[in-house]
Amino acid sequence: MGESRVELLAWVNSLLQLNYTKLEQLGMGAAYCQIFDSIWGDLQLHKVKYDAKHEYEYVANYKVLQLAFDQHGVDKVIPVEKLIKCKLTDNMEFLIWCKRFHDMYYPGGHYDAAARRKLCGTSTSRSKISSRMTAYSSPRKSSGSTLSVPGGGRSISRPGSSHGNVSAAQQISELTHRLEDSALALEALGTERDFYYSKLRDIEVLVQQEAARGDQSDLLMLIQQILYATEEGFEVPDDGAGEDPEGVVMVGSEDVDPDGPYGYDDVDMY
Repeated sequence: MGESRVELLAWVNSLLQLNYTKLEQLGMGAAYCQIFDSIWGDLQLHKVKYDAKHEYEYVANYKVLQLAFDQHGVDKVIPVEKLIKCKLTDNMEFLIWCKRFHDMYYPGGHYDAAARRKLCGTSTSRSKISSRMTAYSSPRKSSGSTLSVPGGGRSISRPGSSHGNVSAAQQISELTHRLEDSALALEALGTERDFYYSKLRDIEVLVQQEAARGDQSDLLMLIQQILYATEEGFEVPDDGAGEDPEGVVMVGSEDVDPDGPYGYDDVDMY
């Protein structure tokens, strides 16, 4: 089973010793370059801009990656025009491919990503990336007692400690950051949900077309069973049986027009 958005993001941050908060940020291209540098160790990282802010700078990063692909005989078209738009769907698909390639060809051993950036003069500590990503930070130290905030690594002072005069303001600031992070995470999950739903919908449309043409193959029947299987405790409503919640005729209906608006040419296959 494929990795989730959260797992992919954690993998990138762990490998590159960075702290991206969204997969969309990878559209800048810098992370993709260093993923392959961890395999080959010869990318021109001194030409990679980790603080890129404009699309033409993103394109320059992808030129570095494309050059490495050409040098190592990787026959893969990089969808630069899509990736630089920093959309979740496009970057998630490309990252999945990158991770599979990495799993196959990574030579093993420890890859010191931070040292590699510093050696090439691209240390993120000197980059202005704060608007798009944040660097790893060390825990704050406090002489007073602390209260751990669920879901994060931050700590805040308890009222009555040696920093009690400012603890309320610190708590408000910390909790505000946590709320903002949670809102971003929820938005990303919604996007990911829509991404997978659209794929399932495309498959459903194709199954409907084949069923309308009279195809009753075992494979088609198996796909139907998977698509319309329900979890325990969930029941399909009796009213409107044969239609999905949007009123679309389900598989097997004679009303499905194979030449209708959902013809093969109109389905965006990923």
